[in-house]
Amino acid sequence: MAIISLFAQSAFEPETIDILVKVFEDAWRCLEESGSTLASPAYERAAQEILAKRIIETAQRGERDPAALVDDAVAFVKRSYT
Repeated sequence: MAIISLFAQSAFEPETIDILVKVFEDAWRCLEESGSTLASPAYERAAQEILAKRIIETAQRGERDPAALVDDAVAFVKRSYT
């Protein structure tokens, strides 16, 4: 998924976008490693988009701690979609 395009559409500095892309990658890896069915090929694109949007929304509210962003995004997806 071209996740960078979602981040680029927001009002973040390039350095912040780099951090958010890494956060997304870490969050996705956590979701995959959890064995969630959302990480399966059937749901992968939708789950990735939900993760990315949650990370963007949380960052727009001012959160910049990568671990907090990862934890929040993964918990949101699991809580809302499983």
